[in-house]
Amino acid sequence: MRRGRKTLIWAGLAAAIATPVAAAAMSPLLAWRDPIYIAAGFAGIVAMALLLVQPLLIGGYLPGLLGLRGRRIHRVTGLVLVMAIAIHVAGLWLTSPPDVIDALLFASPTPFSDWGVIAMWAAFGAAVFAAFRRSRRLRPRMWRLGHMSLVAVTVLCSVIHAILIEGTMETISKVALCTLVVLATLNVGADLRIWGVRR
Repeated sequence: MRRGRKTLIWAGLAAAIATPVAAAAMSPLLAWRDPIYIAAGFAGIVAMALLLVQPLLIGGYLPGLLGLRGRRIHRVTGLVLVMAIAIHVAGLWLTSPPDVIDALLFASPTPFSDWGVIAMWAAFGAAVFAAFRRSRRLRPRMWRLGHMSLVAVTVLCSVIHAILIEGTMETISKVALCTLVVLATLNVGADLRIWGVRR
């Protein structure tokens, strides 16, 4: 791969992640939020950014992070993603326990909460699946299908969750990031023939 193309790919990824983060950091809504709530919100933004990085790593689309190296970083990034989700939920719990309880029980009046909870459990399930990757009880094909199915649920529900929230994230950059996450996930699913799709 040519050096110019490598630079363009990394610059594009950096812009896709940095733009919504910077826009959220400049949001006037932060002035009325507690530090814990702000940290929880940015943990959610980081989690969404990692949902973009994950398929790029496993699909071998990032220069310098191909093959085994990319897969190793994919596993580490997956762990960081789970931690970001946990921080996101824990921060919201510390600021408003009743709201989190209602969300976990699917009793929240805000529709975005339900999608967020489903995304959280799907992400945790995908992480558990990843932990059993080398299990002899699961054939590689079945493991890949199960893991990717949970990832697909995570991505879909996370995107809906983010789009429905009217918060610190700026709308255009948020929609752009969510679109890239969906496209990257669909592309790697097709490239790796997860669901029998051939390109």
